[in-house]
Amino acid sequence: MSTLTEYDDLQSSPLEAGGLGKILCIGEALIDMICTDKGKSLSAGQNFLKMPGGAPTNVAAAIAALGGEVELAAKVGYDPFGKGLVEVMQSFGVSTKWMLQDENYFTTFAFVSLMEDGERDFIFNRGADGELSRAEIEEINLDDFGIIHFGSATAFLPGPLQTAYQGLLQKALQQNNFISFDPNYRHLLFKNNIQTFIDQSWNFLESCDFFKVSDEEAILITGAVTLNDAVKILHKKTNAVFTVTLGKDGTMFCMNQETIIVPSIHVKAVDTTGAGDAFVGAVLYQLSTLREDLHHISFDNWKNIISNANKAGARTCEYMGAMEAFKHLSNEIFS
Repeated sequence: MSTLTEYDDLQSSPLEAGGLGKILCIGEALIDMICTDKGKSLSAGQNFLKMPGGAPTNVAAAIAALGGEVELAAKVGYDPFGKGLVEVMQSFGVSTKWMLQDENYFTTFAFVSLMEDGERDFIFNRGADGELSRAEIEEINLDDFGIIHFGSATAFLPGPLQTAYQGLLQKALQQNNFISFDPNYRHLLFKNNIQTFIDQSWNFLESCDFFKVSDEEAILITGAVTLNDAVKILHKKTNAVFTVTLGKDGTMFCMNQETIIVPSIHVKAVDTTGAGDAFVGAVLYQLSTLREDLHHISFDNWKNIISNANKAGARTCEYMGAMEAFKHLSNEIFS
């Protein structure tokens, strides 16, 4: 993948290799099985499209596509599907040293079909992704990384990965890594226990340096009635720079009690899958190239970073499937 050589008014470029260098993404790597029989339930569907998935997996691929140095910590099965996931990430240039294959568990699958009433028929067959353990994570030397990104989704479900997440967060705080978080709420995973998702999210929101939430997530996590009230609560309870994504309406950028809307660009959307992950990947990629202290970036520089990330998210919507879209990120999105 080629590397972008300039972007807006930021004070450094990827070719001026200062900055924090490597990024570590941790979380689920899985296979999405998408039913292509429109309006059919999973029991009635006959045709499925197999796609690489997992929010932190997508973020890592987007970072690498942009020219960033990134590793993915995840667990997959020692099976053809796990092998395929590893190969896909390697094709983007993601380091898979900590993408572990476990012969005792199958690769995690998510089966989904969009019904005629707009509801999703969903079955989650959890396997290896939830078995990434704290002991395995403890072997990662965080001195090798400037930024640690947590993309929750399945990591807030009970199991070893949940414990590994908590342990890595505490270790990252102790070592003063820059911490990024995306709660990545999935109602179909937490519909029977939403409060545990909210409680765990607050643990990360109050600890991280940057987080991204959707407008729905902001309201869900804060319990607010309106988005403006939710943002006020997030300002009050966190010290992080944060964004609230608003789809085609852009992104709400929040820093030091100030909030502005950073507009996006108009595209002809084909598929919105992976747009939020491309946004996060673009933010982290840009941060990794800066030579200044990431805890003291100016408001204007942050605004430029968010504007560029909006372009990444929008451009991703022009292609079918996240991984296919990420192949087209490197040469155009920041121009």
